[in-house]
Amino acid sequence: MEVNWQEVFFQFIGGLGIFLFGLKYMGDGLQRSAGDRLREILDRFTTNPFMGVLAGIFVTILLQTSTGTTVITIGLVSAGFMTLRQAIGVIMGANIGTTVTAFIIGIDIGEYALPIAALGALLLFFIKNNKVNNAGQVIFGFGLLFYGLELMSGGMKPLRELQAFIDLTQSMSEIPVLGVIVGTVFTMIVQSSSATIGVLQGLYAENLISLDAAIPVLFGDNIGTTITAVLAAIGASVAAKRAAAVHVLFNIIGTIIFMLLLAPFTWFITWIDQFLQLEPAMQIAFAHGTFNVTNTIVQFPFIALLAVIVTKIIPGKDVVVEFKPKHLDPHFIEQSPSIALGQAKEEVLRMGSFAVQGLNESFEYLKTKNTKHAELGYQIEDAINNLDNKITDYLVQLSSASLSAAESERHSNLMDSVRDIERIGDHFENIIELVDYQQSNKVKMTEEAMEDLREMFTLTIDAVSSSIEALDQNDQAIARDVAEKEDLIDKMERKFRKKHILRLNEGQCSGQSGIVFVDIVSNLERIGDHAVNIAEAVLGLRK
Repeated sequence: MEVNWQEVFFQFIGGLGIFLFGLKYMGDGLQRSAGDRLREILDRFTTNPFMGVLAGIFVTILLQTSTGTTVITIGLVSAGFMTLRQAIGVIMGANIGTTVTAFIIGIDIGEYALPIAALGALLLFFIKNNKVNNAGQVIFGFGLLFYGLELMSGGMKPLRELQAFIDLTQSMSEIPVLGVIVGTVFTMIVQSSSATIGVLQGLYAENLISLDAAIPVLFGDNIGTTITAVLAAIGASVAAKRAAAVHVLFNIIGTIIFMLLLAPFTWFITWIDQFLQLEPAMQIAFAHGTFNVTNTIVQFPFIALLAVIVTKIIPGKDVVVEFKPKHLDPHFIEQSPSIALGQAKEEVLRMGSFAVQGLNESFEYLKTKNTKHAELGYQIEDAINNLDNKITDYLVQLSSASLSAAESERHSNLMDSVRDIERIGDHFENIIELVDYQQSNKVKMTEEAMEDLREMFTLTIDAVSSSIEALDQNDQAIARDVAEKEDLIDKMERKFRKKHILRLNEGQCSGQSGIVFVDIVSNLERIGDHAVNIAEAVLGLRK
């Protein structure tokens, strides 16, 4: 029998495409149904590695991809929201959560795929309700997932007659490492272990591959799926690289352990099949689930050791910007409001130091055009926003406690200072975006304009730094110095605007460069206003 290669190829890649789209679409629908708060779930419910495992399972079931969970986790570790040990727990949980997809695939409802997709489309397009639409998206994706599997399965059937394919599967039975390599490479190409396990389930269901050959491929799929996490960590922080390394290490160690125990593991899956009378596709799902659950149980006690290993492999500073507050202990609100107020002040000062650091990064970006400064600046602005929310919540809770008149005034000043620092963050972010615009549109700035910006930037950074120092030490002399600097910043802004108009009239600069220049100057002037607001709180002049 001659194989129609075009039909085989088209059915396979078409089915794979529909499967991946259905999986992604179903995951998006589940994510929307969850209120799109998966990042918050991972941030709030990973207080220890065990909770991290549970959170990883839950989020992965909603996303229908362990890669998605791992990429979010890498982002949270990079931002300082999560420690490496917490991340290891989430990654372990993600590996368990992704096995749910294999169990879904193991349910043989391929012949109902199109009616299921039709039902989903009906809910999507004919009912104007967000919750129903989200359910429709999940159902539609579910139908497409099975339809894609049916197409792939149909495309692979002719391979049973192909001697070269028979020889390959025979080689994988005899040389299990070859199966691991095949699984790893295929998953790296497709970047979805769910898809490659779906293909494996199809091959096994059609008797195109034996269980001895299928299980090593399954192990390889788990290694291959780590490639997306590795790609996500490129250019990220040291902590993010370590999280990605843990993902790779976890699956490689698990594969080594199970390869050494391949014969008893294969026997166990055969026994499970005989005991539960499983469909072939469900056998693979059970093998996948058993591998990931057992691997997690075995390696969970060694989370600290895994963290040490990846720290040795990838040395360097752990977190670039630590987003989480360090001083806001809620117990002090009731027990000692005075101490709680002091704690809040320490966190405000920390937030202020971020503002100074962010201003410096935006200045460096303006001078060097090195995008590393922009990335760090954006991170710092995110940290300022997070601290703004946490400190404000803390101060609101503290407002209900019994405070003296002096403490109430300090409390009010801190609330105002938090708002001013948050606005400083917004303005230096605006400056970074203006430099981004300058870069992407190849806008040239004259040397005279750059010198003006350097002068104004230096004075503004000095004013903000002094205002935070005045707040820290409650020093009125420093606060008065900030007010004088702010007057100079205002005068500079007016003077530099006039100089810019002269340059524009003389044709020394373009309209685009003028817009960038004026907007940077305006943002610096407003930063100066917020610095003097903080200083006036120290002087007792704030209304």
